[in-house]
Amino acid sequence: MKKKAVIIVILAVVVALIIGTLARPVDMGALDGYVSPFYATPLSLLPPVIAIVLALITKEVYSSLFVGIVAGALLYSNFNVELGLNTMLFNEEGGMIFKLADSWNVGILVFLVLLGILVALMNKAGGSAAFGRWAVKHIKTRVGAQLATIVLGILIFVDDYFNCLTVGSVMRPVTDTHKVSRSKLSYLIDATAAPVCIIAPISSWAAAVTSSVPDDAGINGFVTFLRTIPYNFYALLTILMMVVLVVRRIDYGPMRKHELNAIAGDLFTTGQEKFTDDDAVNQNGRVADLIIPVLVLIAACIMGMVYTGGFFSGEGFVTAFANADASVGLVIGGIIAVIFAFFYYLLRGVLTFKEFTACIPEGFKAMLAPILILTLAWTLSGMTGLLGAKYFVANLVAGSAAAVQILLPAIIFLVALGLAFATGTSWGTFGILIPIVLGVFPEGEMMVISIAACLAGAVCGDHCSPISDTTIMASAGGQCNHINHVSTQLPYALTCAAVCFVAYIFAGLTKNPAVSLVIGAALMIVVLLVIEKKTGREKVA
Repeated sequence: MKKKAVIIVILAVVVALIIGTLARPVDMGALDGYVSPFYATPLSLLPPVIAIVLALITKEVYSSLFVGIVAGALLYSNFNVELGLNTMLFNEEGGMIFKLADSWNVGILVFLVLLGILVALMNKAGGSAAFGRWAVKHIKTRVGAQLATIVLGILIFVDDYFNCLTVGSVMRPVTDTHKVSRSKLSYLIDATAAPVCIIAPISSWAAAVTSSVPDDAGINGFVTFLRTIPYNFYALLTILMMVVLVVRRIDYGPMRKHELNAIAGDLFTTGQEKFTDDDAVNQNGRVADLIIPVLVLIAACIMGMVYTGGFFSGEGFVTAFANADASVGLVIGGIIAVIFAFFYYLLRGVLTFKEFTACIPEGFKAMLAPILILTLAWTLSGMTGLLGAKYFVANLVAGSAAAVQILLPAIIFLVALGLAFATGTSWGTFGILIPIVLGVFPEGEMMVISIAACLAGAVCGDHCSPISDTTIMASAGGQCNHINHVSTQLPYALTCAAVCFVAYIFAGLTKNPAVSLVIGAALMIVVLLVIEKKTGREKVA
């Protein structure tokens, strides 16, 4: 009866909105310069809040994102259905059609498909199974399997998307063998994606941060990025936290239930997922059939990105990477890797031409879920952009910064965290906040600390948000139910965030990266040991 009542209410609201729209039709040609009445107000944050709350309650991400998009479109249109529908689909700043027409977004989707194809090829050729057999012999414990995942994630620092899907495809057989839950695997993937990329000088994230520094700021964006690395407490402490959690066998919150279930044989906890197929494994595969294509993919992606930055036209390697177009570069690298895999596997005799072509649609189908979620997440981000959510948050920072300068790094960390969590984008977060930070502190150590706090908060919010593309990719890489990944990861991310907040208070006081980082690391270890005392360890090593 309750469900029927909810449906009746929703239908009544829809009918009322349609009648209201017909009574006051919109002249679509007279909307130049239109600004929503809710622009840069607290309600501008309502769409992502709706999507996040619904996702956590219903544990279903597609409908939650869609409802958030509809809410954003209605707020933007002042509840006019005709304008709202046009906004949701065709608005040039945030509509779904224009998001899918954006060349950068399409490049990311093409790269995902290419990775899906490459993973399907490695599986079909028996490379993944061979690596799994090798790992079973050489990695003897659950702790070893998780540490190997962390190390591989740190080594693949070029791009977070590439990191998520590559680490997931390589390590799933290993962690499955040692009964590590898919939720824990996805957490390890996610925690070595953005947090590692944001402190790697040669990465797509370094290029994004560099490009966020205004041209008229009078500082070198890349040098400034390098100076922020020792102050990027969230990235550094997340890595420390992962190692301590794994070595001490500590798990808490929903993750503990997932890990205990995995030890008992249920890797998914919900028991409904089935991501892999039942095709016969190619027993002729070798470990090299996995490693060589992955190495080629890494090298090709790096060369593809520096190519877009002008490396082969005379630019230096660092400058070329700073100016790279990550979307184009990753597509180039993905195409090269797939073509290489085609000839390599044919020459090895582990795949026929027919089997190769069959892997193309299989790889595409494997990426359908993350592609759909990314499309909805981009559109929701577009709705929040049309409503001026980032300017609402930015104005809060600018208005309070002067009065509390010593606490500014900690405040900026929290603001960046909240904005990235609500919008699902860390790049957009530091893109809007870095110019504001430079306006408050145009030079000096406080400028570096505050920019680092902005980057750390953006990564933390990205890490927490269910609508973040990196979080979505981590779920895809670990082949884990997306809401399971978000709900199990959130307590870990928030624990690290709380420690980072304290560390940034000390950074504002001492202006010394070593002292602040040591204090943060010590506090992190103490917090985890206290949690261990409360929860205990898993009994299986």
